[in-house]
Amino acid sequence: MGNEILLMKNITKVYPNGIVANKDVNFSVNEGEIHALMGENGAGKSTLMKMLFGLETPEEGEIFINGKAIKIDSPTTAIKNGIGMVHQHFMLVPSLTIAENMVLGIEPRKNGFIDFKKAVAITEEISKKYNLIVDPEAKIEDLPVGMKQKVEILKALLRGAEILILDEPTAVLTPQETKELFEELVTLKEKGHTIIFISHKLKEIKEICDRITILRGGRSVGVHHVKDVTQEEISRLMVGRDVVLKIDKTPAKPKEIVLKVKEVNHIDVMGKNILNKISFFVREGEIVGIAGVEGNGQRELIELITGLDQYDEGSIVICDKEIRDLTIKQIRDLGISHISEDRMTYGVAEFASIEENIISDRFDNKDLNNKGLLKIRKIQSLVKQLIDDYKVKCDNGQQPVKMLSGGNIQKVVVAREFSSSPKIIIANQPTRGIDVGAIEFIYEKLIQLRDEGVGVLLISSDLNEVMELSDRLLVMYGGEVVASFEDSTKVTEEELGMYMLGIKKQVFEEKRRVENE
Repeated sequence: MGNEILLMKNITKVYPNGIVANKDVNFSVNEGEIHALMGENGAGKSTLMKMLFGLETPEEGEIFINGKAIKIDSPTTAIKNGIGMVHQHFMLVPSLTIAENMVLGIEPRKNGFIDFKKAVAITEEISKKYNLIVDPEAKIEDLPVGMKQKVEILKALLRGAEILILDEPTAVLTPQETKELFEELVTLKEKGHTIIFISHKLKEIKEICDRITILRGGRSVGVHHVKDVTQEEISRLMVGRDVVLKIDKTPAKPKEIVLKVKEVNHIDVMGKNILNKISFFVREGEIVGIAGVEGNGQRELIELITGLDQYDEGSIVICDKEIRDLTIKQIRDLGISHISEDRMTYGVAEFASIEENIISDRFDNKDLNNKGLLKIRKIQSLVKQLIDDYKVKCDNGQQPVKMLSGGNIQKVVVAREFSSSPKIIIANQPTRGIDVGAIEFIYEKLIQLRDEGVGVLLISSDLNEVMELSDRLLVMYGGEVVASFEDSTKVTEEELGMYMLGIKKQVFEEKRRVENE
């Protein structure tokens, strides 16, 4: 590792509502290292990186690049100073080619028009330089997730990034894609690039990173050489206590079927067949996991089960009731709870209060509503109890949800969905982008509800999560169920990755199993 390339000195960020996101934070990164940035949700990681990339402005403190103080007031300024950022949600235009996305905003021109041949040549040149091989003429919408990430990294490198910020870079990758990404990051490091690696995956931090800075409560609680600290010590530094993520659960005792999906087909508005003859079931008292790279029909499947969209063929039965003609509320009244993968769009009303979000599914409950008049004291008492039970860090129930950290917003969603006396829980990416403390809490609650007889359908791109939590495990690829495992402990991550990438496919009759059940 080389000399100090970046220093953020005494950085303080206070939002207009008085929330202190960062307080006197010092963050230093050396040239040619992979430096992890970790902390609980709300610890200040995202805010610190937004200030480095010019998306936020600090109230106090200075930023130095190669010893020179600079003021970063926009992403354009950050890019000019050699700082690039690959966001968790890719900033690519799906309908354009890789080459067109690569040169967006810096297009080469010929006779007043965009020079597409030159864009292709530029893409090929930088692709070869960094051994991040892509097809310049392929459309983004046709690419697997791992390839899209390569394009994002190449975009940043093309614009001169010497310091590369990666936000949760492996969140949606298979083990094989993660391994390939890590090899590419090591190559970048060897070429002198510096990488800031934001992740909640402790195993990956230990594998790829040189040093780690841990934030807690908006302050830095230390910088460590990764080889000198264990995963348990990192967890303790992050949350201030011991964290156990090894799931200890008794064998499932499944009973009656609460969800049966049979021969379901779905065609999207563009006429593309998204789901092809999907069949499976979930019983009371079991967790059925679905593994798969995002974009293989999982989201559409969940939208059909929860009533957000209509299926074209087949049947979906919840608690012995076909749901084809039911409204979302009628489906929920059957006893279904839904943790959406997109908490800000479907999980919460961000401008509403915590209280309003928590009771949004039970305004008509007789315990809370007397002939159209809400029982305010009962509502406040219920919400206070759930805030306490689910460890939501907030001022009070009147606080707008949008003022909470991502992990605490997720806890609000989970508090509402888990407290609604569900018969089946659809948990779609329930711990995405949240810290180890919140993950531990959600795992415990899911196991508790399973043991109380609730059926759980778990969709997760985190293979460790889906393998640890699930009693039975399915794999989706290309809109189909391509593998089924009666015992999730009998399969390795590498084997699952082969099915997730479509390299392997089981020959089995899931439809017949559904009919027999």
